Parts: sequence; structure tokens; C-alpha cells
Amino acid sequence: MSQNIIHSKSIDELAACFGMKNTQHPLITILNTEELAYGEEHIGMKYSSDMYCIALKDKSCGLDYGRNHYDFNEGVLIFTAPDQVLSVRKAQKRGEVKGWMIYFHPDLIRNTTLGQKIDDYNFFNYEVHEALHLSVKEQDTLTQIANLIKTEIAERIDNHTQQVLVSNLELLLNYSLRFYERQFNTRSSQNTDIVSKVEVLLKDYYKNNELVETGQPTIQYLADQCYLSASYLSDLLAKETGRSAKDHINDFIIDKAKNMLLNSSDSISGIAYTLGFNYPHYFGRLFKQKTGKTPQQYRSTIAN
Repeated sequence: MSQNIIHSKSIDELAACFGMKNTQHPLITILNTEELAYGEEHIGMKYSSDMYCIALKDKSCGLDYGRNHYDFNEGVLIFTAPDQVLSVRKAQKRGEVKGWMIYFHPDLIRNTTLGQKIDDYNFFNYEVHEALHLSVKEQDTLTQIANLIKTEIAERIDNHTQQVLVSNLELLLNYSLRFYERQFNTRSSQNTDIVSKVEVLLKDYYKNNELVETGQPTIQYLADQCYLSASYLSDLLAKETGRSAKDHINDFIIDKAKNMLLNSSDSISGIAYTLGFNYPHYFGRLFKQKTGKTPQQYRSTIAN
């Protein structure tokens, strides 16, 4: 970790960064954002931690998440995963931003069903401008769950504490999945434009001979061209088309492969290299996976 980044490995170290004197649980804490303040001397400072964070805020705050910042004037939910960097962009007075921030260490959910599927919640890898915008009713629902977590943290730890905390965290995350689906649905026209842009990007990539020069396009390449995170783009495409970003790339390549197999006498290896495969057998494996035939079988069957 860079020496220019203040990194917290535990809830206690995180609490010290926020000026909290003590914590009630070693693996989870919930902060009231009205109590947070950043002076001019903090501008430019960067922070990261080993913790996951779920933050509800009623308007733009003084923190940048990852590569982007986003000014908003409504309730949004922001998710960050361990080792993601936050930086102070502007000063913030106490009481200026309302909301809450839940930080929890991966050890809290280790050996639980939530620990096994935490990576399936892709929004932990979204950029801040892809935050979940909430209605008042949705904010109330999530805040009720956050209050249950806060109450449980304040209780004396017993044999049921971990299960109760993890169950409420999972409930909060599942509601967030539902609300994100609503957000994707309400932005359907914008999403359709992005789907179209992805198709154009793939066609241009092929026309410009970049498959040969730089290899196959990556999800990150498409996401960068659309000014989105790779995780958000993948979820958006899956919602709109039923196919992941990787499927879009592979389907495009296989479509081009079919044309080349039928309309040229190039060898299978030559076609594979033209399509950005360093090793022809990878091409053969993908082609059979997508079509049920090897490239040679496809060429022979269709030609005859």
C-alpha cells in the first residue's frame, strides 16, 4: 500500500481515522455522517481499509470514491469494497451531510452464506457516479435495517450476534439488488443507447484491425469507452439483453469467425490469429462451446 494512503486494517484503526474514541464491535460499525467533518487540512488526503462499506447520503459529500466524484442532491447509496481508495476533495462541516455508513470486516461474514456470495454483489465495484438513487420510501426501508444493525451492535455480544448482523446485512444487500433493478428499468432508454454503443465499439474494433494488433477487446475497454465501470456495464447489458459483456464480445467474435470460415480459404490457425487469439486451440474451444461444432466441422457442414 502506498505511503500516501492511510490504510486501516481493523474497525478500531478505522474509528481512529474518523475520530471515534471507541467501538462496540470489533468487526462492524455504523457511523452517523452528520458527525463527520473534514477541515481544509484534510483536502487531498487518501484513505483505504480492509473493510466493506455501505453508505447512504442525502447529498454530495467531501469524499471522492475511486476515480470519480459525483455531485448529487438526493439520497444515494454507495458501496465500496476492501482496498478501494477514498480521498478528501473538499471541506465538510458537522451536520452538513445526513445519512449513515456501515463498515464491516470480511471476517464478520467469513464461513457464512453471505461470505460465499459477497462477490456476486457487483455494485461493490461500481464507480460513485453509478450510485443507487433512492426514493424516500426506499431510503426508509434501508434505514430501518441499518437501525436494526445499530441496535444489535449496541447489544452485548452473544452466540446469536454474528448471525443476526450477517442476516441484516444480507437483507440490506438484497433490497439494494431490487432497487438497482428498478433503477436499470427506469433508465431503459439510456441503457439501450449504451447497448447500441457497445455494438458499434465492437464493429469499429474489428474494422480498425485492432483484433490483430492488440488482441480481443476487454470488458474494461468497452466500459472505459462508455464511461462506466466494468461491473456496472456487465450488469446493465445482462439486464437489457440477457447476455453479459463477455458474451457480447465472444458472440461478436464467433459471428466474425463464421463469416471467415465460410468466405475464405484461410487456415483455422490463421483465422484464430486474425481474431486475436494467441493460441488456436483457445479459438477452437470457444467456437465449439458457442456452436456445438469445431471450426473445421462448421466449415465442412455448412459448405456442403
